[in-house]
Amino acid sequence: MTQDTHVTGGSGMPSRRRFDRRTVLRGAALGAASPLLPATAATASAGGGDRGRGGPAAGSASFRWLGTAGWRIDVGERTVLFDPYLTRFPTGLFDGTFDPRTPLLSRPTAVDPHIGRAELVLVSHSHWDHLADVPHIAGTTGARVVGTETTYHLLVALGVDAGQISVVKGGEVLDFGGITVEVVPSLHSRNKKCSYFAPGTLNSPPATPPSTIGDLPEGDTLAFQVTAGTDGPSAFLMGASDFSERAVQGLRPDLAMIAVPAGTATHRYVPRLLSALDHPRVAVPVHWDNFEVPYGGSPERDPAMDLDAFVAEVQRVSPATRVVVPDYGTVYDGDLRPRNSATESTPR
Repeated sequence: MTQDTHVTGGSGMPSRRRFDRRTVLRGAALGAASPLLPATAATASAGGGDRGRGGPAAGSASFRWLGTAGWRIDVGERTVLFDPYLTRFPTGLFDGTFDPRTPLLSRPTAVDPHIGRAELVLVSHSHWDHLADVPHIAGTTGARVVGTETTYHLLVALGVDAGQISVVKGGEVLDFGGITVEVVPSLHSRNKKCSYFAPGTLNSPPATPPSTIGDLPEGDTLAFQVTAGTDGPSAFLMGASDFSERAVQGLRPDLAMIAVPAGTATHRYVPRLLSALDHPRVAVPVHWDNFEVPYGGSPERDPAMDLDAFVAEVQRVSPATRVVVPDYGTVYDGDLRPRNSATESTPR
């Protein structure tokens, strides 16, 4: 039987101090909640994610929301993951008892059914609800991981083959054999005090392997635009609810997966973002679900997020943009219309 894997380290006893949900990670996509696992199974070869397949056929892309900010994009038989976090275990974030000393954890039985044979994993930043399951995925699939220097140092400390990781800064346009990945400099969401959990970067390996969620600094934040083939669709992927307005101008994605803000620290977030993206055809709100309950069934909303107000604002400032509120388990086509039995939902 597969067991959960804990990462242990010298973090001492957990703190019992109570944290208020709205002061810990107030600011949209939050940077929160999840675990880490050193790579198990096979250590991937340096070229594991570069399989040299031909370019995909137009219209062959499909999309699945993995909850939180995560996505699975299938282009033909090829799979790209973005911020895949599926273990989803409690840290106290949603009941006011947030504990940054919560041990890192990854649960293969929660992850493996949803990731396919991933060949590429894109990581927006290094908080645990974005990085947590990446070591396990990298170790078992051989996928190439694309992320910041901080992400690189953390993953190597957690057992991922250094040659399997591509370090980026933002501005790169990478061709993975017909799947184009544009790396976009971005920003982490802010709380009402214009700060956020666990800031900081790493430019060298940590002294000891990370063992708690508090051991994972943000490490700068990226967004990505993924385009399937020469004709698209193109999807803009965010891991946090802030952005560099100048960096996203000119991207013009077909689909925009937009992190829902939990506050107003980012000035005119929705109007500025949609205008800079040139009013995408489809907007998909993400990072609005409670990611400390198991993945499956219907999403449970994060009570700090006003999803309905977000959707209403998108419709007000960009009336030609179709809003799709995603569901777990639904496979969407390249226009974000459901391919399977789950239905597109529209907030009331």
